[in-house]
Amino acid sequence: MKKNLIDFPRSKFWLVNCKKCKQNQIIFNKASTVVKCLNCGAELAVPTGGKVELKDSKLVRELS
Repeated sequence: MKKNLIDFPRSKFWLVNCKKCKQNQIIFNKASTVVKCLNCGAELAVPTGGKVELKDSKLVRELS
């Protein structure tokens, strides 16, 4: 069996839905800064040192 020399990235982009204004937004799942909604300014996600923690949003789907 042949082993891949290049590993695939473990990070993804997420499509999230703001709970306040119901607008969808694409965010990076390992963001290093606070992610705010572009429409209403609510905090969608906060960094935790690894994957972000969703605050005023819910995950719709993971994009590839």
